Amino acid sequence: MLQTKTFRSDNNDNQSVGYLYLPKRSGSNEVIEINEYITIGRDPHCLLELEDPFVSSRHARIERNQKGFILRDMRSRNGTFINGAKVAEAFLADRDMITLGNTQIQFRFQTEDDDQEAFLQSQNPAWQAQLSRFPSVAESEMPVLILGESGTGKELIARTLHRLSSRKHAPLVSVNCSALGDSLVESELFGHRKGSFTDATHDRKGAFESARGGTLFLDEIGDLPLNLQPKLLRALENQEIRPVGSDVSVKTDVRIVAATHQNLQQKVIDGDFREDLYFRLNVVKVTPPPLRHRTEDFETLFYQLCREYKISFSQYAILALKKQDWRGNIRELKNCIARAKALFGTKRVTEDDLPTLLDTQPVSAGSSTAHSSTLPGSLKAMEKQMIIDSLKRNRGNQRRSALDLGMPKSTFHDRVKAYSIDTKQFH
Repeated sequence: MLQTKTFRSDNNDNQSVGYLYLPKRSGSNEVIEINEYITIGRDPHCLLELEDPFVSSRHARIERNQKGFILRDMRSRNGTFINGAKVAEAFLADRDMITLGNTQIQFRFQTEDDDQEAFLQSQNPAWQAQLSRFPSVAESEMPVLILGESGTGKELIARTLHRLSSRKHAPLVSVNCSALGDSLVESELFGHRKGSFTDATHDRKGAFESARGGTLFLDEIGDLPLNLQPKLLRALENQEIRPVGSDVSVKTDVRIVAATHQNLQQKVIDGDFREDLYFRLNVVKVTPPPLRHRTEDFETLFYQLCREYKISFSQYAILALKKQDWRGNIRELKNCIARAKALFGTKRVTEDDLPTLLDTQPVSAGSSTAHSSTLPGSLKAMEKQMIIDSLKRNRGNQRRSALDLGMPKSTFHDRVKAYSIDTKQFH
């Protein structure tokens, strides 16, 4: 018998926007904004169409009322679940995991999203000048190229531009060009037809089609294989794509935002990135500064992260932390505070505790294993075990494990590689 459970969140009352995060294959995710309601199912007329045979044609509906967001099962064949509990109707709380058939979707609130409020305002004049132009940049249809060091918030900028644009009611789809092998990138971007290669057991939409009407975020565009760059260029110039194994071109309707931490101009000089593609992407440029160049914002960012993790630091500890150069930028600062919460719980962190929290040895550029090599042995063992436990809970799914730990996907992949963890053993 189907039971009705009500899940309430004390934080729901003032929320006006929600987001659905759809984990996809490694390197991409889809983010859909909910303002009033959304219907979910296999039917093409649903606002969110799922390619899952275990999902009903019209499976579920999420709608907003004065008390929050409500998930309703629409008499589906296999039921609707929140955090493993079968429901007919339930209020959604931040980071609830919704299961429909074999598809898992995470619900999140905009105001909880990755330090957004603190990040998108600055006392640094140069960065604030760029931030003030975001509304007009978002409203244009021009491609945006985000150039900045790792950890400076490039994905957050892409989400903000999407949220401020006229395309905000359509999906934001993200593809990490560095996380997929050459053979998968083309299928991930353009889709494929059944039988086009060994594992192509059914037709599949690519990112261009999944993001139709919305925004396509190409993260780490500098790692896009050279042989695929002409195809991406044609897709941007002609506004059409051709799925792998198809003879028919499909018209596209997406706004492109690309990002990289690499020097694209140097890659063009070295012959590793096409000059014509570079100029096609580099119409509007956004350059988020590293944290060491916006020290005016350190306290604002620091206190917001402390509120998120419910931990406090002594004044002397805060002053000592401000003097760090933060090579990993806001991401490293967030990891430091998360580490403090894991190690010290509710204890107030003092200056004497900082050597345990900080990476003090220099990190070579591009090293994915540098982080783990600078941590004390006991802390490395703790971090490795946390990752293993999360992989066990999520049956080897790295994206869900990264979400569980509050860790960026790219960082999580680096940790798995650094600790030589075989994710297949958890499937």
